[in-house]
Amino acid sequence: MPIMDGRIVQWLESKYRGLQDELSEFTRRRWAAVEALSLGRGGITAVSAATGLAHSTIRRGIRELNRGSAPPGSRERRIGAGRKRLAVVDPHLRASLERLVEPDSRGDPESPLRWTCKGTRRLAKELTAQGHAVGPTTVRHLLKEAGYSLQANRKTREGNAHPDRDAQFRYINGRVRRHQRQEQPAISVDTKKKETLGNLRNPGSEWQPKGKPREVDVHDFPDPSKGKAVPYGVYDLSHNEAWVSVGVSSDTAEFAVETIRAWWQRLGRRRHPAARRLLITADSGGSNSSRNRLWKVELQGFSNETGLEIEVCHYPPGTSKWNKIEHRLFCHVTRNWRGRPLETYEIVVNLIGSTTTESGLTVHAELDAATYEKGRKVTDEDLAAVNLRPSRFHGEWNYVIRPNN
Repeated sequence: MPIMDGRIVQWLESKYRGLQDELSEFTRRRWAAVEALSLGRGGITAVSAATGLAHSTIRRGIRELNRGSAPPGSRERRIGAGRKRLAVVDPHLRASLERLVEPDSRGDPESPLRWTCKGTRRLAKELTAQGHAVGPTTVRHLLKEAGYSLQANRKTREGNAHPDRDAQFRYINGRVRRHQRQEQPAISVDTKKKETLGNLRNPGSEWQPKGKPREVDVHDFPDPSKGKAVPYGVYDLSHNEAWVSVGVSSDTAEFAVETIRAWWQRLGRRRHPAARRLLITADSGGSNSSRNRLWKVELQGFSNETGLEIEVCHYPPGTSKWNKIEHRLFCHVTRNWRGRPLETYEIVVNLIGSTTTESGLTVHAELDAATYEKGRKVTDEDLAAVNLRPSRFHGEWNYVIRPNN
């Protein structure tokens, strides 16, 4: 197995996390040196990746091991001494790195990881050109702290990607940036997967008294009397704030737009008092599909009520995981309720509403007990009444709906 195999680095990282608070400066580099030597070729690189220690520090520990003792006159620095980290000295470094990575980021809605297509050397070079004196090692550590991870390809997709996929990503990114510069709201919307309610096993683990795990049903058979929770989310791309309506019936376009309406009434219009235009980024399937006629009719009603122009940008088919709400909100919700049976709607709403992150994410959740019927038909006359203007670039994905009045 290669030394830089992710599993080895992860194993070293878990060991280091358990020991680092007990290690002094001297014993830390000694421990790192022992681990690097035990791995053989490539060990220094693996230990550095897992601990954040510099290669020179680990080599120094190896030299001390070879001598058999600490060098004469060696001493421990006081806590807090030494050179400050670049992220502290240069407070704008993290934001500059995020701006470089964000347009090309990848995301998985069920995982907190994000990963970048750009290499650390290229990112370091671009940051240096912007006035941030930084090297590839520091960039790697900053990306890791921000939740990024370097990932290999995995064969999961069937068929060919749309030839304008990347161009659509750039188009969406440009529209979001423009709205933010003009202080106009931009949101990302989607439905999280439905959750069957009951005393059922939920993947993950949480702290419990030793030897007393939570007992759940052996079989995950759904109980029709308990129903299913249907969370639909709205993530404000400018305020790191989200609204989630937990439905009790079906995931329809009517439910999706009603959730956007609830966000606007409870949060949006207060956060964006000067709003004239709302940008919605969504995937191309489900209740907010680019081909869903009811979605456009319901958005027309919302536009008429609020007086807002509604601009919609859809991600290309098969790329819903790129939607920002997936790795800005839903992955954290999944992590927050791991290991907890979702027995009732109240539990689901409370767990979603209590989701937070170190970056300051705030989530508001509410139960929507209304019934939304599936299969609602939209006539050609209803669709023709929608005041829709398609964009010149892929009008089937990008369009603006203006008020009729």
